[in-house]
Amino acid sequence: MGKIKMEAKIIRQDEIATDIYSMVIQAPEIASQAVPGQFIDVYSADGSKLLPRPISLCEIDRAAGTLRIVYRIAGKGTKEFSMLTSDHTITILGPLGNGFTKKDKKAILIGGGIGIPPMLELAKNLDCEKTAVIGYRDQETFLADELRKYADVVIATEDGSVGTKGNVIDAIRAEKLTADIIYACGPTPMLKALKAYAMENGIECYISLEEKMACGVGACLACVCQSTEVDGHSHVHNKRICKDGPVFLSTEIEL
Repeated sequence: MGKIKMEAKIIRQDEIATDIYSMVIQAPEIASQAVPGQFIDVYSADGSKLLPRPISLCEIDRAAGTLRIVYRIAGKGTKEFSMLTSDHTITILGPLGNGFTKKDKKAILIGGGIGIPPMLELAKNLDCEKTAVIGYRDQETFLADELRKYADVVIATEDGSVGTKGNVIDAIRAEKLTADIIYACGPTPMLKALKAYAMENGIECYISLEEKMACGVGACLACVCQSTEVDGHSHVHNKRICKDGPVFLSTEIEL
């Protein structure tokens, strides 16, 4: 079917942490084909905001025909979305990007901050031994309880208020975790450290660079990243995260 642009009904919206919102949208045509790691573009009702906001899928319910997104208020567009209620509809485009390559090996799922939401749908879909290592700034550990339904959960906080004090790598080492494969989404410094950790330990590692996306449709070129291989189309060491990703094998890209 491919990507679909549609007016979708908002089923519910809740603030689940400071400036972090969970929105459930009725979108059966997109839910029927979406996979973990993909995202949707969400459009502002304000005509002056030409570019949509790419937001990763937190949950996909094919039976109910719904999508769940969890996002942080980061500007005027996301602030506008946070004001919407179940009386409203919203224009979305999806599913977009490539998802995680599911391999049922012993896995560590790693999410940092607003990179945590896509790990929930992935955890639900992996049929293997899995541990979710999730990093937060403080004690607002949104989605942790939901992740515990599908994986063992290890928490790291920058201020040490919950779990290991430090980052996700500190938590992995503190808990002496091992895995055959790593799936990760979060801020670039975290992904850079994980890429190095995976290489040092000979672990296959897939990372989502969704944080870097701007328009989500390949138009703005703000999300171009450097690749280790020459692109067959452009003949340069570049990949567009929104079109070629957002998920990459960590050895494919330079961070």
